Amino acid sequence: MIPTEDASARKREIEEKLKQEQETLSFIRENLEKSDQLTKGMVSILSSFESRLMQLENSIIPVHKQTENLQRLQENVDKTLSCMDHVISYYHVAKDTDRIIREGPTGRLDEYLACIAKIQKAVEYFQDNNPDSPELNTVKARFEKGKELLEAEFRSLLTRYSKPVPPILILDAINIICIAGWLVEYGRNQDFMNVYFQIRSNQLDRSIKGLKDHFRKNSASSGILYSPAVQTKRKDTPTKKAPKRPGTIRKAQNLLKQYSQHGLDGKKGGSNLTPLEGKDDVLDIEIDSYIHCISAFVKLAQSEYALLTEIIPEHHQKKTFDSLIQEALDNLMLEGDNIVSAARRAIMRHDYSAVLTIFPILRHLKMNKSEFDATLQGTAASTKNKLPTLITSMETIGAKALEEFADSIKNDPDKEYNMPKDGTVHELTKLHFMCSTFLLLNVHVLCFCELMGGFVVSGKVLGNLQLNLLSKSKVYEDSALSAIFLHNNYNYILKSLEKSELIQLVTVTQKVAERSYRELIEQQIQMYQRSWVKVTEHLTDRNMPVFQPGTKLKDKERQVIKDKFKGFNDGLEELCKIQKGWAIPDKEQRDFIRQAQKKVVSDAYRAFLQRCANISFTKNPEKYHKYRPEEVEEMIERLFDTSA
Repeated sequence: MIPTEDASARKREIEEKLKQEQETLSFIRENLEKSDQLTKGMVSILSSFESRLMQLENSIIPVHKQTENLQRLQENVDKTLSCMDHVISYYHVAKDTDRIIREGPTGRLDEYLACIAKIQKAVEYFQDNNPDSPELNTVKARFEKGKELLEAEFRSLLTRYSKPVPPILILDAINIICIAGWLVEYGRNQDFMNVYFQIRSNQLDRSIKGLKDHFRKNSASSGILYSPAVQTKRKDTPTKKAPKRPGTIRKAQNLLKQYSQHGLDGKKGGSNLTPLEGKDDVLDIEIDSYIHCISAFVKLAQSEYALLTEIIPEHHQKKTFDSLIQEALDNLMLEGDNIVSAARRAIMRHDYSAVLTIFPILRHLKMNKSEFDATLQGTAASTKNKLPTLITSMETIGAKALEEFADSIKNDPDKEYNMPKDGTVHELTKLHFMCSTFLLLNVHVLCFCELMGGFVVSGKVLGNLQLNLLSKSKVYEDSALSAIFLHNNYNYILKSLEKSELIQLVTVTQKVAERSYRELIEQQIQMYQRSWVKVTEHLTDRNMPVFQPGTKLKDKERQVIKDKFKGFNDGLEELCKIQKGWAIPDKEQRDFIRQAQKKVVSDAYRAFLQRCANISFTKNPEKYHKYRPEEVEEMIERLFDTSA
């Protein structure tokens, strides 16, 4: 039998353990309840989060779609504006061509025909799109007048050179044919054919040399280019001045030569781009002379072949013709080879103006190659291959010049000199697009699209130019002026691409080039705007004393407000003084930047004045409150205006 005391102790022990177990169970239950509550709370939070995510997604998707729609709308607006510019140009055709049409085609046939082509396109446009417009009648009348004067010029030239053949010449020609026939049939003598091609070959060569001398003489003595057909002045048909080579080409030649020779360094403080007209005029004359002689050779060779068929037996005609044209053709090819050699030597001296000598000639050769080939049909292979060989040589040297010029843009050593003090467009940027525009005129005929696209607008050259400009911009100690410089140059590049057809070549290799340049321009605007932070930072609430109306400010608090006014006034005056001398040539961009800066500064200044309106911080408020908001806006409006 268990003692009573032991039983009581055992009972107390069991009760104690039971109590502990009950407390543990109670603790577990409480924790389970808390865990359930936390789980429910977490589920509630996750459900709420999921709901908000769905709401956000439902909100963002329409915004995203709307943004895409806005981008498409912007693209459509840009395309519409481009189309409108194209259409508007037709309304100016009559005015733009009036003087040239009235003066007639004498001595300026190429320019005159170009005007007629513009008028014809305008007529076609109005007939298709607005047949009832008065402009259609105007351009139709101008077209008829142009056609009438062209027919009159044709009649005049034909009459001038259509003279009766003297009877003795007719009889002599008949005799020549009879003698040739007898010598072949009865005389068994073919020496006369050698005599024939030697005499006619000499005449062909002398004719081309005479044309060249005539062309150079008239061009050099008068400074103008006369039509080769007009050799004498007559009272009834006065000669008129023919246009010089387009100014863009001459300017490009000048810029390229001086860039090549001096690197645009201008170490004496200014641009050294002075005209080189005399030398370039001679070069222009040489180019035009060679182009005219190529055309003359084709026409004269065709005439010689027509004459030869009447005199030389058929089975000897091709060989005789081949021999007849050799001297004149060889002289032309030799002159072409000399042009290539001169260009090659110039490129070795890093004178890239040679490319502007090559391309007009190359363009003409390729335009006339089919007629050239037809004229030489039946001649020896060595004769037929002379022109293609010359064309290949010119293409090769042209490609080399373009490639080296592209590399020179990247490696231009001009980092410290000839930098525009006002941050305007650099001469190198202008040079690039002046040359590019000229080269574009030849691209469709040159069949040089791949090379031209690579030179003019590919990532390589535009990228090189961009890197060069970025390097040059670091010369400026003021980061804001550096931003203005890059902004001006990027904007110039974009506008040049848009105004010319270069943008069409850009999109071949860089689909988003236009958008990229717009982004670069916006980045530079933002970089410039940071220069105003040191002015507007004085207008913020930072360090602004907290006060109750009617409460007197402490000296330290009054000084904070005085310092803010003084910091703003001094910063505004300093920036306006400096930036007034900077330049933004593009009026649209200049106005946009001014307006944006006026709004930022004016809004911040007005808010600051409103906060300080009821604060008595000085006995001389006019000393600190120097400018009204309107006066601040006027000061910013005078930025980038050196005449102000």
